[in-house]
Amino acid sequence: MLPWQTDRTRAPVATKIVVAGGFGVGKTTLVTTVSEITPLQTEALMTEASAETDDLSATPGKLTTTVAMDFGRITLDDSLVLHLFGTPGQQRFWFMWDDLVRGAIGAVVLADTRRLKDCFPALDYFESCRLPYIVAVNHFDGSELFDAADVREALSVPPHIPVVIMDARDRVSVVGTLLSLVGHALDETPE
Repeated sequence: MLPWQTDRTRAPVATKIVVAGGFGVGKTTLVTTVSEITPLQTEALMTEASAETDDLSATPGKLTTTVAMDFGRITLDDSLVLHLFGTPGQQRFWFMWDDLVRGAIGAVVLADTRRLKDCFPALDYFESCRLPYIVAVNHFDGSELFDAADVREALSVPPHIPVVIMDARDRVSVVGTLLSLVGHALDETPE
């Protein structure tokens, strides 16, 4: 039993989690998949003006992009509510990350094995601000499925940080990922 589950007379603990990663890696999909409320999304149509900066080669059908954040909420049980904040993936919007992570217990860094280099900025960011994080490899149809240990090695993720394979379109997979983060955050900052 988790620490906040011992007293059933208490109101649920609300915690903030950040979902980050590169452009088009599945952050909006993850938040939308598990949110019990209609997610707040700040999607804008892709324009020709972004053609020079946004690499669409791995996501040729992508028509929109997050320009501020995504927000969703999931109640895991009577005692734990997660508020999910998805970050924008493009570098020109990274200035917002400092505000989005304020008060968060941890972060999920989404990775796409077709372009692992895109998650390095998020990994570096959470390392520098010492926010507990896990790496979640979002498996895309048609992409090669890699073992978590291989992804850990490719990204040089320290052994104490969980690396999970998941599908941002699958609710059970996303809930498992969020539970992994909550457990890791508790291990890293038990207070």
